[in-house]
Amino acid sequence: MKRQRGVTLIEVLITCVIVGILGAIAIPAYRDYVIRGKLTDAQAMLGATRVRLEQYFQDNRSFPVACGGTATGLPPFTLPTSQYFTYSCAAGATAGQTYLLDATGIDAQGTGGFVLRIDDQAVRTTVAVPTAQGWSIPATNCWVTKKPSNC
Repeated sequence: MKRQRGVTLIEVLITCVIVGILGAIAIPAYRDYVIRGKLTDAQAMLGATRVRLEQYFQDNRSFPVACGGTATGLPPFTLPTSQYFTYSCAAGATAGQTYLLDATGIDAQGTGGFVLRIDDQAVRTTVAVPTAQGWSIPATNCWVTKKPSNC
């Protein structure tokens, strides 16, 4: 009797189905894992920039003009730059004494739709999330870190 070598078509199809099922589970989980890492970048930058703004206020008795400061002749203040988020600062309720610091996600980097905010009182809020991807804004004042709205 002659011994056959190789695999049958059924074996190949079963292997393809198993790989497809594993891929359907693993790819979305990996995508969410990568987004969570990018959100951490924004949270770290917002926290560090808040500390820098508080130091600036201690030295100048006003926040910088970029953050709604009203005093003239203040030293310049640069907002951080990031690959995944753009940062902006605006005056809060009292010009020169309060601010709102935002991190807005960049669409091309996979963080589009996310807007995280911190203010002069260190209140952290999630302003916007991409709802089409299953994210939702948390009910409490915090930065979203995990789907759907975990802080």
